[in-house]
Parts: sequence; C-alpha cells; structure tokens
Amino acid sequence: MRTALPARGRPCAGAMGDTGQGVRTWIKRILNQDMAFQHIKVIYPTAPARPYTPMNGATSTVWFDRYKICNDCPEHIESIDSMCQGLTDLINNEMKNGITKDRILIGGFSMGGGMAMHLAYRFHQDLAGVFALSSFLNKDSAVYEALKRNENVLPELFQCHGTADELVLYSWGEETNKMLKSLGVPTSLHTFPNLNHELNRTEIEELKTWILKKLPIEAEKSNE
Repeated sequence: MRTALPARGRPCAGAMGDTGQGVRTWIKRILNQDMAFQHIKVIYPTAPARPYTPMNGATSTVWFDRYKICNDCPEHIESIDSMCQGLTDLINNEMKNGITKDRILIGGFSMGGGMAMHLAYRFHQDLAGVFALSSFLNKDSAVYEALKRNENVLPELFQCHGTADELVLYSWGEETNKMLKSLGVPTSLHTFPNLNHELNRTEIEELKTWILKKLPIEAEKSNE
C-alpha cells in the first residue's frame, strides 16, 4: 500500500533561496544515496518566494516571515497561517489519492520544522507524526496556545538539534521540546554535540529509523 510523507523543507534562515529539490540533493550528498523507502512516497515542497524581514525585506524562498530571528518576539502569524492553508492543500491531495492521515508524516529543517509544528499541532492533530531538525517555536507561539485547549492524542515529535548551532540556538530547540512535552506532545530530543546549523549522516539515519517505525509496511489486505 502506498503511503505518503509530506513535507520536508529546508528553506530557512541559514540557507535562503533553497528549494525542495535542493534539499533532496543535500540529503543525497550526505547519505550518498537518495532518501527513499519501498513503501513511502517522499515529497519535497518548495516554499514560495516572499519578502523576508531579517534580510531587510529581500525576496527569498521561506515558509513564513519573521520579525527577527529569535525566540522572544511575536510570530508573524499572518504568513504562518497563509502557508498552513497551502500545505493543507498538499495533505488533502494525498488523502484524495487514498492516503489516510494516520499514514502521513510532516517535518523539515529549520523553518521547515517550525512550519510543520504549526501545521500539525494547530490544524492536523491526527497525523502520524512530526519531525523538526534544528527548529524552534517562539516563546508565545500560537502552537502553545492551541495545545492548551487540546484534549486529543497528539502526533509524536521527533526533534534533533546540534549544540553548536549559532543561528537557531540549541537552548531554543530544547525549550520548545520541554514546552510541547508539558502540553501533552510525546516528544524525543536527539542532541548532536558540535553540530552547527546543518544536517549530518547520523541524524538522517536516526530520522529514517523513526520514519520506518511510524510508517511500517502494511500487510496486504485480504480479497475476501
């Protein structure tokens, strides 16, 4: 049975202008092979081009705008919510093709991970899981406010972060993990010593293992 894995993204404050295909190439270079699964469809979406405030308004492919790159300022909720609507269309398209939401994982690197957390924990709490690599949520995130009102079982979060990250500080990712856990999200935080704002092979291999745990091969349905 075909399954789906939307959506992985690396459009982020450390790699402005990257595309979904660029992310795929980046991961392939690290693994020396494509990140592929026998029974899982992997989708690498590209963020739209928009003015990005931390770059003095220059246009770049980013999932949403920020007032600045820090965790103690307001979120640019208008651009976040607009992107959530667009990515919901992507999820709906997979569902129209026969993929149930409990067979869909979403996630990303940096802003892609932040986008995935907004999308899943505010709008799609019945997904199979979420992954966030070198990502964070702001202290007053709308995600936290939504989860305070939640009584549902929530998707598991697989989170990774390097201790040497100079752009998205490790402490920001750690605080995000603790906040989400306190609000009922089953979480794991995988720490990578001396890793900056980047990916490495061990991290991706651990992610692949987690993906296969969340989306195992389904037994063939009986024709009876």
